[in-house]
Amino acid sequence: MSYMKIKINDTKEVYDFCEPYIIAEIGANHNGNMELARTMIDSAVSCGVDAVKFQSWTPDSLISTEEYQRNQTYDDSPKKHFGSLKAMVDEYYLRDEQHAELNEYCKGLGVDFCSTPFSGPEVELLESLNVPFYKVASMDINNHRLLKHISEKGKTVILSTGMSTMGEIEQAIKTVEETGNNNIVLLHCISIYPPLHEDIHLRNITTLQRAFGYPVGFSDHTIGTSIPLASVALGACVIEKHFTTDKDMEGWDHEISADPAEMEVICQESKNVAKALGSFGRTVSQAEEEKKLKFRRSIVVNKDLPRGHLLTEVDLDFKRPGTGIAPDETALVLGRQLKHDLVGDSLIKTSDLL
Repeated sequence: MSYMKIKINDTKEVYDFCEPYIIAEIGANHNGNMELARTMIDSAVSCGVDAVKFQSWTPDSLISTEEYQRNQTYDDSPKKHFGSLKAMVDEYYLRDEQHAELNEYCKGLGVDFCSTPFSGPEVELLESLNVPFYKVASMDINNHRLLKHISEKGKTVILSTGMSTMGEIEQAIKTVEETGNNNIVLLHCISIYPPLHEDIHLRNITTLQRAFGYPVGFSDHTIGTSIPLASVALGACVIEKHFTTDKDMEGWDHEISADPAEMEVICQESKNVAKALGSFGRTVSQAEEEKKLKFRRSIVVNKDLPRGHLLTEVDLDFKRPGTGIAPDETALVLGRQLKHDLVGDSLIKTSDLL
């Protein structure tokens, strides 16, 4: 397993089994309302996230005319939406000036602003804002032209792997590497909103770690906190989780998003899980060493014994505290004579023995 370190921003590096970098995926949950977007950023920051992420697309850069005319519905999402697909896209997309506004707002709060670009012009927009890294959506893992454009910026590429085969992931990595960019973080992802638990396959985190040698995180579309926290135990170095301040709000992703209470749990407990994983080497802490003295047992005599008595098994018992001769050192006591009388239930000391 690789412990390659990849730089996320000026101060943060990620690697397998590190304390995870938490991204609150606001996406389009701002519903086109900048006051709501700022409220969501404030709430995410109070939860302890490292970054807030949006999505950078326009009505023309993501969806074809044919798809608009079909009025496609994305029916794996549990919430119904208003109007036509075109009406929702027109309402929800983030304008150029709004990107700049939110970027400045995030700077003032000390949280990373980032976004997922869906076309070349959006890459250039984000580059003008000096985003710390680029997030590539699962849908674009085989969009090599966009991958190349992003990778040529030289910044870290965080690549979601939903809907993709191992071969497609390998080719995407190769596309990034061919630009001279080796700053890659993979995200295990299931692109269903929400997925069935049996379809999540968290062990794929280990598979990706071993197959490609780059750090691996988890882009989560489950409801609740247990699955992203479980991913940390497998070494997930980044957790991306959809975020909202109200799960009942109208919009694409609110219902499967974490609310502030859930995001706070993910932020706090993911750090605790990462710390608790510790090392592969077996260690006994100083606190446990001290506990031994109270909780382990020592050899005691089980009755009054006279000076000169030759100790045998029938004379011995094992009781707390652990400050005397340990039970696994019984051989050092057997057959030894007592220097003086011992009262029953006394700990035997080496100074008691001839």
